[in-house]
Amino acid sequence: MTGTILLYGATGYTGRLIAEKAARRGIDLVCAGRDAQGVAAVAQPLGLKHLAVSLGDPAGLDRALQGKAVVLHVAGPFSATSAPMVEACLRNGVHYLDITGEIEIFERCAALGEKARAAGVMLMPGVGFDVVPSDCLALHVKRRLPDATSLTLAMAGLTNMSRGTAKTSIEAVARGTAVRRGGRIMEIDGVPRRQIDFGKGPVAAIGVSWGDVATAFHSTGIPDIEVFFESSGPLERALGLPRAVRKFMGTGPMQAILKQLVTWTMPPGPDARVRQTARATLLGEARNAAGRVVRSRLEVIEPYALTAETALLIAGKAAHGGALPGYQTPAGAYGPDLILEIEGCRREDLNA
Repeated sequence: MTGTILLYGATGYTGRLIAEKAARRGIDLVCAGRDAQGVAAVAQPLGLKHLAVSLGDPAGLDRALQGKAVVLHVAGPFSATSAPMVEACLRNGVHYLDITGEIEIFERCAALGEKARAAGVMLMPGVGFDVVPSDCLALHVKRRLPDATSLTLAMAGLTNMSRGTAKTSIEAVARGTAVRRGGRIMEIDGVPRRQIDFGKGPVAAIGVSWGDVATAFHSTGIPDIEVFFESSGPLERALGLPRAVRKFMGTGPMQAILKQLVTWTMPPGPDARVRQTARATLLGEARNAAGRVVRSRLEVIEPYALTAETALLIAGKAAHGGALPGYQTPAGAYGPDLILEIEGCRREDLNA
């Protein structure tokens, strides 16, 4: 292993943030993507190496991965891009990281765990805001209540979305709400609702199909898991549409139209001022069969700024000998205090 990180998807919003931070910190990172001109435009001003390769070119991917220790895959939507890069990493003995929030990707990588272990490769999807802080919080409340049987995670402050995140969200619009019951992931009809206090009094929160429905089970073993977001007008409107309308929006032609509208109407992502000043809050609640409850709260920096930090933190650990072969979650591999390595993140236990 040389310690070199291959950043695939460097031309996207989050890819650029990661490349800029890597360059400032002198990290051994190579920018990559399918568009040679676009990748060069990102890498050259930063003094970073770069290459172009298509995910549809297995031989080209094999060449691109030669001499690399880790792939940090940030080219979404991951439903379309993850599988070919995972397979290339398994073929070439290179650790795979990505920043997905898609439950299907987590479960697909988990199913490849034995194959990855045999190849000496770590598969760790979700090294960004989804799911590093929530995964660490989940394992922390599990540590506080070892016999927990149910876990609720909730998040507030996710108001600024990048185009890539918006397009991934559009893919999920036709589905029900994913939860975990008895250790199994299932979709339920309707939208779960709760009042949740993030620190300033109870507010309305709405159930969502967030990545922790998959990952928190692997990290904690807790069989019943659900995730909530602080409610907002756009979220209420999207999830409150009739099921028939949401199914229609999930058809191929409508998906293409909606994603094109995102490209035309949305900025690439939060601007520098927002990234420097905004914050997000996460609440974790674990309960055991006897009714005992523990609650902890985690405050973190702005989600996209956090994604760049956690992705580089974990990629650095993996590139320099800190990778565990097989399928891994962030907290499962590096512990519940991993998130506290990021400056500006604070955790508080709300009950004894």
